[in-house]
Amino acid sequence: MPLRETAPVGAPCWIDLFTSDPDKSRAFYTDLFGWKAEEPNDEFGGYWNFTKDDVRVAGGMRNHGEGAPDGWSVYLAVANAEATVAAATAKGSQVIVPPMPVGELGTMAVVTDPGLAAIGMWQPGLHKGFGIYDEVNTPAWFELHTREYDASVAFYREVFGWDTHAVSDVPEFRYTTLGEGDGQLAGMMDGSAYLPADAPAAWSIYFRVDDTDAALTQVEALGGTVTEPAQDTPYGRMAAALDPTGARIKLIAGG
Repeated sequence: MPLRETAPVGAPCWIDLFTSDPDKSRAFYTDLFGWKAEEPNDEFGGYWNFTKDDVRVAGGMRNHGEGAPDGWSVYLAVANAEATVAAATAKGSQVIVPPMPVGELGTMAVVTDPGLAAIGMWQPGLHKGFGIYDEVNTPAWFELHTREYDASVAFYREVFGWDTHAVSDVPEFRYTTLGEGDGQLAGMMDGSAYLPADAPAAWSIYFRVDDTDAALTQVEALGGTVTEPAQDTPYGRMAAALDPTGARIKLIAGG
């Protein structure tokens, strides 16, 4: 896949890791995916970027233990972060991080959606987001699991401009995508049947690998934990795991 210069408005454009042990996390992902980790940037609170073949694919920063657990976050591309936050709050969103310029790189913000999942936004400046995706050892798919399915579909369509398409709308499987066909960029699933009543909605990130089973073996060797063994699905061979500090990742091969 050619390098992506910029993401369409509303599409996932960046991911970053919130970790209580940056050294351990940096070692884990560089070993698992063959990434390189840039040095933490003191100007931006110790933030760093992961690269693959010298192209940025993800970021990371220290979790100082102020309440949020370790985990990965998804950011959607926006043309105007201030206006998007205003649109989100008009729909009842809570603002976790108000629009904040990051030097000349861009402007970030984080809000909640109707299921209380945190979703980031990025108004690009010099930093356009990840330059490659859906290749081996890069983020491949971005998926929201929520009990507030109908409200979430409307929220992402109205606030982030999603072009929504219902893939399935039967009680057993309700799923909507951003885009359709080969142009699908993200999805959301109705989790009413399996998410606990008190569980907030959450975004998942799938990382593409050559071999899911081999990647799980490596996850365990590097100090991670397998939470869902590999299984074949119509979309590829999938699995889920926790990294050494408890951040959740999903793996996919084939499809």
